[in-house]
Amino acid sequence: MQFRILGPVEMYDERTGVRILPAGAKQRALLGALVALAGHHVSVPRLIDELWGEHPPANAANALQAHVARLRRHLPAPAPAAGGGGGGQEWISTCPPGYVLRLGGADTDARAFAELAARAQQAAPHAPGRAADLLRQALALWRGPALEGSVLGDICAAEAAQLEEHRLAALELLYDACLRAGRHGEITGELEELTTEHPMREGFYDQLMLALYRCGRQAEALCVYDRARKRLVHELGVEPGPALRARMEAILRHDTALSPPPVPRPAAHPATGLPAAVLGAAAPLTAAGRGEPGAPGAPGGPGAGGGGGPAAAGAWARAAAGAGIQADAGAGAGEVVLALGTEIDRLHRRIEALRLQQRQLLRRFEALTAGAGTPLSAP
Repeated sequence: MQFRILGPVEMYDERTGVRILPAGAKQRALLGALVALAGHHVSVPRLIDELWGEHPPANAANALQAHVARLRRHLPAPAPAAGGGGGGQEWISTCPPGYVLRLGGADTDARAFAELAARAQQAAPHAPGRAADLLRQALALWRGPALEGSVLGDICAAEAAQLEEHRLAALELLYDACLRAGRHGEITGELEELTTEHPMREGFYDQLMLALYRCGRQAEALCVYDRARKRLVHELGVEPGPALRARMEAILRHDTALSPPPVPRPAAHPATGLPAAVLGAAAPLTAAGRGEPGAPGAPGGPGAGGGGGPAAAGAWARAAAGAGIQADAGAGAGEVVLALGTEIDRLHRRIEALRLQQRQLLRRFEALTAGAGTPLSAP
């Protein structure tokens, strides 16, 4: 049996697969209040205030008792007690002067959500990808606003507000884990929606700016800051906090701390310590260097007549020198390949940085010329 409050209040009988939805707002509010305070006695006056507020009926205690009786009829029969001795304890017990919901072996979706979020928080520092997956599972338990359609009094209102805050905290932890795991390209759309739904929550703006920057969208990241600042000033009369300002400044100066986490390197070959991919690429050259028949560049093999032996090693050395790499005379082909790959990767990053700077300068130039009323000539 599971009591669900992460959305409309309902009960789910796991033995039969049946969902039970209490009829009427007061029935839902009563169940929601008892689930929120499960295991604790809730007094009759407090439940009356929860259901009717400042306008209770003349016979409020009897009306409450009738609601409790109807709710009990909706609940499935308790599971047999341990040892097979008759039925188990009823779900809602009368404990003068009030009532208590005893979960026994049942669970709530709110508790399951909290447990998954706690596991994710523990995993986040060393396994952000695993943490993100756990948080996705936790957030999938939500079917709508907490206690939807049941918030009539203070008990359900306080519980709904607390659960919503926990949901938002789990979302922030989720996107932080995604950024730490290098999944920035997956979350920009979700963060765009969250900044619209929760415009006063600076954490989502901060995460969106970082995700956009890592996707090579620096101008859009700076526009997010501008949008956040205008909204905060308009709604609250305050400037963005220091964390959001620091993120904007870091983006403007292309701070290396904003770079994505390094991609895990391939496993090294136990004998040489070189990555398996590099060894695979260098294997034909090694065969050619030995002059094995049939090897590329070897006598009788494909490309014979200048591709094998010392000539091949010399070609790799010349290529490395052309890229600005100093290779030892005794370096093997695999080491040269590794050095070339590192240099090419560095050059790619430099080209991308120059492209970003070019776009930024072009936008600034267009803004200045537009403000001065000078028409731009076509490129």
